[in-house]
Amino acid sequence: IENCYEHIEELTPPKAQKSLMENRELLDLSLFLVTINRDVPLDFDNINTKIDNIFTDRAYQSFEKLGFKTLLKRFDESTKQTLSRDILKDTEVVEDYDRVLEVFKNASKQSKAGAAIDFKEKEMSGVALAFNDDIYYIPVYMFVTEEMLVSELVKLTENTKVIFCGLKEQFRFIEDAYKDNMFDISLGAYLINPLKEKYEPEDYALSYMNESLSVSYNDGKSKSIVDAYVSLKAYDTIADKLKEMDMWNLYVNMEYPLLFVLYDMEKEGILVDRNVLEKYAEDIKQKLDDTEKDIYEICGEQFNINSPKQLGVILFEKLKLPSGKKTKSGYSTSAEVLDKLAGEHPVVPMILDYRQLSKLYSTYAIGLMPYICPDGRIHGKFHQNITATGRISSTDPNLQNIPVRMELGRMIRKAFVPREGCIFVDADYSQVELRIMAHMSEDDNLINAYNNALDIHTITASQVFDTPVSQVTPEQRRNAKAVNFGIIYGISSFGLSQDLSITKKEAAVYIEKYFKNFPKVKEYLDNAVKEAKERGYSITLYGRKRPIPDLNSSNFMTRSFGERVAMNSPIQGTAADIMKIAMINVHKRLKKEGLKSRMILQIHDELLIETYVEEKEKVALLLAEEMKNAADLKVKLEVSESYGINWFEAK
Repeated sequence: IENCYEHIEELTPPKAQKSLMENRELLDLSLFLVTINRDVPLDFDNINTKIDNIFTDRAYQSFEKLGFKTLLKRFDESTKQTLSRDILKDTEVVEDYDRVLEVFKNASKQSKAGAAIDFKEKEMSGVALAFNDDIYYIPVYMFVTEEMLVSELVKLTENTKVIFCGLKEQFRFIEDAYKDNMFDISLGAYLINPLKEKYEPEDYALSYMNESLSVSYNDGKSKSIVDAYVSLKAYDTIADKLKEMDMWNLYVNMEYPLLFVLYDMEKEGILVDRNVLEKYAEDIKQKLDDTEKDIYEICGEQFNINSPKQLGVILFEKLKLPSGKKTKSGYSTSAEVLDKLAGEHPVVPMILDYRQLSKLYSTYAIGLMPYICPDGRIHGKFHQNITATGRISSTDPNLQNIPVRMELGRMIRKAFVPREGCIFVDADYSQVELRIMAHMSEDDNLINAYNNALDIHTITASQVFDTPVSQVTPEQRRNAKAVNFGIIYGISSFGLSQDLSITKKEAAVYIEKYFKNFPKVKEYLDNAVKEAKERGYSITLYGRKRPIPDLNSSNFMTRSFGERVAMNSPIQGTAADIMKIAMINVHKRLKKEGLKSRMILQIHDELLIETYVEEKEKVALLLAEEMKNAADLKVKLEVSESYGINWFEAK
């Protein structure tokens, strides 16, 4: 520092020179404050800083629970092995018929038992049971048939609480079981912490039993034994935790009954017209080939369109398009980059079309074919323990992701058809998240608009753009729609400017005017963030909690994301809860009224019913009633219904 001042005239830039000259006193003060005083008399012995061995049994359990994978590698094998009970060796394999009956009889005398069905595809291999401190594995063997094990398991649920891990996947073997006397620890653990990437027995053992299980799943037998043991031992802690967090009712009245609704939906599946799907694939492939040729022709050479590196060279070096920033891995050719370049060269829209066509062809046109079962139906899987907000997700295949925005994408819905003698009845919530925001914010202007059946996007456009309602243009309404939905997700002026292709300043004015006209919305969103920071989680109207650790991040971007989550999660989570209530009630009504029609798909805010023609009016009525009455809000829930001989028409 002294050297800097000795050569102050030589310093550049001039701004730095000026700053140093004007702030010498501040600099001296800063230097004084950061200088460590090493002359303080201390009664201290360096030997006291010695750290003993930290690689203890207790440390291993803590590190494993926290996911410190690198540190876990530093423990010796003996430590790892002594930590976990060898439950596989402690398991009694029961193959004698009389002994099997005795085991089930003893289990029925207990208040609770852990159980797991060992199966491969549709065949049962055996059953694992755990009660008290005993573990049993009963294989399907000679006189111990699948029918016998199923019968004994069902009987066990009459008086004993039977606890499973992943009940929905096993329920097909025990459909006659007493539902009120079963429990699924995977659902309970999901409610307690919906942020976990996976829900496996080892995680439950660590989190709820304080026990480490180092078991390799070499076969279904080993897995079922671990599942049964952990289900039994983790149950009390999980149940107590749900009650402590005020989510026991959420489990009992929503998540658990929904499990059986989703099971029935998976079992029903949805019929696919293979001929229509194959024709669709041919049409997409032809358009894909034609688009590829057009791209090669306009670029003057052939290249791999799917290669970002090769595409970057063509666009930014050969065609000299702007905004081509080169990194170590090459030019960025993301959708965001190409969207901005769409007006710069005719090849850019072609490339965007090519990507969409390629996605349609690989993921849907031919991608759905392997999922069609011998009965002609796709039996996809629905999950209730994956998303942090509580929304139901779909896999194998993801039928919630069937394209809807582009016409060509929507056409694939024509391949999904009802069985003979049926039509599709489709019901969709109208602006459910905006209605929930009106309820939760208690904003009078928003509530009045909905209760007077006004077009909320037109009203917003009128207020944001200072235009009479009768003079609002379609473009203004579209922009207002983006503002309405953006507000729910805590959109920033920058984000809105990107969505609407306007300046950040203009976007900021839109948002400011919105909050001026709906003041309680701003107040609600601010409070949602404040309360989430205080509690550490957001909460829905039904008590579903979502932890938001990002709110405490020192990184601004991460913290900002956490704030947006805090604004949106109560709304999106409540929407998910309302849909689940509607599904449970629709499912119950269909059975109660003896109807043959069945719910087969749930897609975000939409329900699809495969409806027998003669039941059309009854189904439409009960569907509207149950969806509208799923929640009692300050604004009415509105449902739009449609019908069709395929999913395309119904939607």
